[in-house]
Amino acid sequence: MKQTRIRLFGSVLMIIIIPMALFILGIWKNSDSYLTTQVLISGIAVLVIVAFSMAFWVYGAVILPLERLEQAMREIKNGNFDAPLDTEDVSSEMRGLMDDFEEMRLRLKENREEKEKADSDAKEFLSNITHDLKTPITSIKGYVEGIQDGVASSPEQMDRYIRTIYNKANEMDHLIDELTFYTKIDSNRIPYHFAIVPAAQFFRDCAEDLRLETEARSFRFTFTESLGEDVKLVADAEQMRRVINNIISNSIKYCDKAIGEIRMRVVDDGDFVRVELSDNGPGIAPRQLPYVFERFFRADEARNFKGGSGIGLSIVKKIMEDHGGRVWARSEPGKGMTILFSLRKHMEDWT
Repeated sequence: MKQTRIRLFGSVLMIIIIPMALFILGIWKNSDSYLTTQVLISGIAVLVIVAFSMAFWVYGAVILPLERLEQAMREIKNGNFDAPLDTEDVSSEMRGLMDDFEEMRLRLKENREEKEKADSDAKEFLSNITHDLKTPITSIKGYVEGIQDGVASSPEQMDRYIRTIYNKANEMDHLIDELTFYTKIDSNRIPYHFAIVPAAQFFRDCAEDLRLETEARSFRFTFTESLGEDVKLVADAEQMRRVINNIISNSIKYCDKAIGEIRMRVVDDGDFVRVELSDNGPGIAPRQLPYVFERFFRADEARNFKGGSGIGLSIVKKIMEDHGGRVWARSEPGKGMTILFSLRKHMEDWT
């Protein structure tokens, strides 16, 4: 850049001074007047001042901004995307170029941060999945070995061992299903099969399935519904069951009470059907509520300790958005958490 400055100064001086100097010398050579000589000397002095003024103007308007650009590019080359490019005192001729460069730097910085976060999330995700798969496998092996060694000597013990093995196998099946679905979310290939669904009957069936599952895990389950038989939804029944199951799985996994409680409430909310799924678990702090539907979110260390892929509620959010509905959460630390979602009713005159 130093050589560039020298060449620029030299070029400006030659372009301005040499032609004008030759012109002035030609006039002076053909004139014998003392006054003409003084005027020509004054003209040369003014010409030199103008030339240097032009050189300094070009230096400030072009060279300095280029030096800043060169330094900024060197920082990016070295992997530093945090050095901003100052454009406050730059002339309008170069500011557009420098603003574009600064925008490019910010985008590169965002891309790098997103990549770093994705890499970190992927490592955490793999760690959580490994933990979640290893835990039920270890339990299954232990109970099978207990059966082989004759530890389960009574029918009651045998029944308890078999139910535990079955529950652990279900956990693994659910986790593998969640993983498969997660890959489809990333590639936007979720297989939806929308149909008109009678809302009341659908949620009653879901509640009956939940009752069997929660009672098998020694949870108390209550269900209330206040929908007319004519209320219908346009939904993918299988994916809506996934929504409910993912929410309930979280409630069961993070329950910290001796007797867990799950409550399901379905209400008519004007043009919408609103579903509320509540528990009596630990809940989370209000400041963390906006993030519960983000991928890999963990509320605290206790939830980290209990494992989990961290994508269950993000899947819930994605499915609800694809159904044209919405999902949100309420919580009071120590008293439980409620996940709510709503779907617009199907109206006959819409078809």
